[in-house]
Amino acid sequence: MKKLLAEFIGTLWLVLGGCGSAVLAAGIPDLGIGFAGVALAFGLTVLTGAYALGHISGAHFNPAVSIGFWAAGRFEGKELPGYIVSQVLGGLAGAGILYLIASGIDSFSLSDGFAANGYGEHSPMGYNMTSALVTEVVMTFMFLIVILGSTHKNAITGFAGVAIGLALTLIHLISIPVTNTSVNPARSTSQALFVGDWATGQLWLFWVAPIVGAILAGIVYKFLAPNKD
Repeated sequence: MKKLLAEFIGTLWLVLGGCGSAVLAAGIPDLGIGFAGVALAFGLTVLTGAYALGHISGAHFNPAVSIGFWAAGRFEGKELPGYIVSQVLGGLAGAGILYLIASGIDSFSLSDGFAANGYGEHSPMGYNMTSALVTEVVMTFMFLIVILGSTHKNAITGFAGVAIGLALTLIHLISIPVTNTSVNPARSTSQALFVGDWATGQLWLFWVAPIVGAILAGIVYKFLAPNKD
């Protein structure tokens, strides 16, 4: 239960910090943080969450990460359902808090996107479904390679959170223009359920692509470094 609560809190923090920066702070005229600031915010949530909660649950905060660890032989399959449910519920809680805050201004509208992920006309720069699919698979693959490598027992100790946080920042810098960056089905679900309509219709891609990328990374890293620790 402590592990599941840690995953709930960590995913809540990820959504509130990352999506919250996009919804609340990115578009302020002259003072907004822009997409580079949003990318940094996502990285910071993972970095801080990893050091705060990693010793309790492993700080996955992402169904794709849990599945990637399982594919690499470093996480038991029986724990996957509980982790994934806790992550999705944590994401929804974070989105709910964000909605309560963001809706306190007259100009707020869910039709503006609420930081949901999308492709085609709902991609920030109009990228099609193929571009979105390739982006999410590859970015999740590389994210898991960094996570699995930096947390391996032979890696330099104490710096995994930094590497993971910087990797997520870089991933957002690359892919925000394409999909608004998911690499995390829980983060995508939390925003899509509030927006509804097109966001829930396109949500399938932001489950399938990250999971495929994570499984591929788990298999590849298991080959590169077969030691389970």
